[in-house]
Order: sequence, then C-alpha cells, then structure tokens
Amino acid sequence: MSKNVLALDFGASSGRAILACFDGEKISLREVHRFVNEPIEKDGKLFWNFDELFKNLEEGIRKAFEISPFDSIGIDTWGVDYGMLKKDGSLVSLPRHYRDTRTNGLSKTLDAKELYSRTGLQIMDINTLFQLMSERDENGFEGCEKILPIPDLFAYFLTGEISAERSIASTTQFLSSKDGNWDKELLKNLNIPVSILPPITESGSEKGVLSKTVCEKLSVPPIPVTAVCGHDTQSAAFAAPFKKGEDAVFLSCGTWSLLGTELDSPVLTEKAAECGLSNEVGYGKKVTFLKNIIGLWLIQESRREYKRKGVDLSFAEIEKLSRDAGESKCFIDPDDPLFTPPGDIPSRIQKYCEETNQYVPKTTGEIFRCIYESLAMKYRMATKELELCTGKKFGTIHIVGGGVRDSLLCSLTATYCKRKVTAGPIEATAFGNAAIQLLALGEFSSEEEARECIARSEENKTYFPEESDEEKYKTFKKVISK
Repeated sequence: MSKNVLALDFGASSGRAILACFDGEKISLREVHRFVNEPIEKDGKLFWNFDELFKNLEEGIRKAFEISPFDSIGIDTWGVDYGMLKKDGSLVSLPRHYRDTRTNGLSKTLDAKELYSRTGLQIMDINTLFQLMSERDENGFEGCEKILPIPDLFAYFLTGEISAERSIASTTQFLSSKDGNWDKELLKNLNIPVSILPPITESGSEKGVLSKTVCEKLSVPPIPVTAVCGHDTQSAAFAAPFKKGEDAVFLSCGTWSLLGTELDSPVLTEKAAECGLSNEVGYGKKVTFLKNIIGLWLIQESRREYKRKGVDLSFAEIEKLSRDAGESKCFIDPDDPLFTPPGDIPSRIQKYCEETNQYVPKTTGEIFRCIYESLAMKYRMATKELELCTGKKFGTIHIVGGGVRDSLLCSLTATYCKRKVTAGPIEATAFGNAAIQLLALGEFSSEEEARECIARSEENKTYFPEESDEEKYKTFKKVISK
C-alpha cells in the first residue's frame, strides 16, 4: 500500500505544495501548486505578504486532496522571521522581512563572545534576537501575546495549536546551546518579555490536526500536521546522501547557501565564533555545524534587475553567458552587506570591484561569472573553516537544492574546493520534509533507512575537480579581506 503526504515548502522567493507518494521502495514527488513569494513595502518597511502566502497554502492543500487523499502535512520555511499573535489569535501586524533595514548594526551592540557561547549561532543582524530588540524599541511588543516562527505560524492558523519546532527555534539566537531550551535569562537582560515565547516541540512529533473551520473551508478531513524540520535548511540537510560514518559536508544551495556537516554536539570554540559558524539543530537534535553564505540570491536578484531593464534572461541563458565569458578576472565577497538588500546587484558588483582595485566586469556574462566563481571560492573557504574547527577532513561535498541544476556552479565548486561533488536531490527540502513525515507515520524504522530511500528516489550526478590556478584562491582571500 502506498502512503501519501503533503510537503508545503516556502522559500524566500517562491513556495510549493508537493504531494509525496511512498510506494514502499521510493518516494515520488508531484508539484501540485507553485506561487511567488514577494515582500510588501509599506512606509519604508519590508514585510512578508502573509495573508497571500496562507491563501496559497490553503490552495495547495485543496488541490493536493483533489488529486489524492494524504495522511499528513509538513511545513518548512526560511529561518529567523516570525509573526506576533494577539490574545485573540490574530496577527498584530504582517511579519517583518529579514531584509528590512531595522536591524542594521544591532548585532554590534552585544558582547559577541558571550552571545556565541550561549547560543552557538553565527551572529548576523537578521537573526530573530536582533529583530526582537528592534521590536522592543519600536513598540514594546504592544498587543503581542505570543511570537511564532514562520512555519509554526502557518501551522497555528491551520490547527489552532501553539508551539515552535526545534530546528526553526535554533535560528533565533536565543535557544541555549547548553540545554536546548529558550535562553530566558538572555531575553530578560535585554528587556524582552519571556511570556511571548511558545513551547518547543521536536521534529517528527504532531503539531495538531486541521481545525474544523479549515476542514470545512477546504472540504478535507481533519488531517494531522507533523512537525518536520521547520527550517528548510534542516529538511534539505536530512535529504543529503550521507553514508553512515562518512565525513562529508552538505551544501544546501538556494537563495541562501548553507554549507555544513552533522555533529553530535555543538562546537563553541573561539575559532568557530571567529569563523562565523553556526550550531543549528536538525532532526533528532543533531547539530548541523554550518556557515550561512548569501547564495543564488545574487543570481536571482541580478536576473530581476536585468528584467526590470528590459532584458529577460532564463537561468540556462545566464549559465551560457557565464561559460562564454571565460574565467573571471575579479571576485566579490558574497556576504558583503552591500549585496543584502534587493535592487541593482550588477551595479553594486561593479562598484565593489572598483573599490577593491580589481578589473571591473563590463558584460552581463562577466558579472554572472564573477558571482559563480566568488560563490565557489567562498564554499572552499567555509569548508576549510569547518575542517579547522572540527579536526575532520571532508572528501565529498553533497550539493542539494536548486543549485544542483546549475552545472557550472557544481563544477566550479568541485574544482575550486578540490573535492568530489555529488549533486542531488534537487528537491531536497521536499524530500526531507516528506521523509520526516513518513518516519513519524512509521513507514521507516530509522533515519538511515529514510535517507537510503531518498538516495534511491532520485539519480545524483558526480563532479570531479579539474586543474585550477591556486593563485586565484589567494587573490580571492586578499580581495575579501580588504
């Protein structure tokens, strides 16, 4: 007997409802609904269009059930953002977007060393903690009864149940690295009310059942909502084809690039803090020791900018232009704050290169090639940092997610990182989301069995390193250190 589950996957630029069918041997995926995820700007502030996103979530459930009944729903999204609930359960306001400028510089107001030792998280202005500090200063949490991370906010409006799944909670910068609970002392010291915190639930547990109102509206039965890894990175990492005992890294490559490895306990050393490495939490409370790197956002936003100027390029055309441009004569630091806000990324790349005394890319192909090579170089740097902080040697990089489609990026990563790269699955987040639901339903006996099933379900491609000029990496390091 086959078993069906529904994976609702919300990325920072689009969302999908994917019906997953397990036939006892493999998982097959069928996309039943896709939609764009675009922010709203009001009075100079950036918000998520939550109402529109929730309508699309409901539409995904309705469409999926029309195709086939399913036994569970799992929701994953991007990290760090949240919604605030009033006492009556309605939203205080639309959730703010992590690219909103309100938190700029706030991370520098706290003791970075102490904060890292408490939370083990890479310190970035976008993290929830700094958003709450901004919230405190703007309105003092007026009318706020509870806060919920975005996947848990969606689940609340489906079920009426309030809880925060552990993996998404680990992106906040106020989950204790020592005991896995909310660091209430940290919040109290910052005059942030701990009463707004929800209870924490584990990935693989039940979050609730579709409410009567939702069931009647969508004409579906009371289906359980399973707490998958609510952070899309952790659902994607679950789908990486790690072999038992293998020392390897995963690279979840989408709007963001998350490069890391799985460990049994956090690494809280000064070196790890200096490298900006995060100890997030995945399925089964495993630590995913990783680096957050701005990823295909640079390609996506550059593509949007060219489109705004009347040049509509497909991703295939972008890759061809990049190949035709030949090796890049310049580099950028993908994580430079210059590239965080939406807008004219190509012009900013030219500005960055000019200010760092490099060749300034002129053609569209040169600009995209600069992005690709800079990302691959940053992956090499992050892999070296992981090795330095763990004492391990990683022979393979498992690339999962949308970046798998980009053969140029995969081959450059293999060459510049000097490691074998396996690419796949493309729909890693959906596979991980679905597999965790199937684990909860008893279809797999272990995490290893679930991962083996994912590996059987989609063919992966392998890339091997080619010869490269070692001086280019030295040049890259010198450029981004300026």
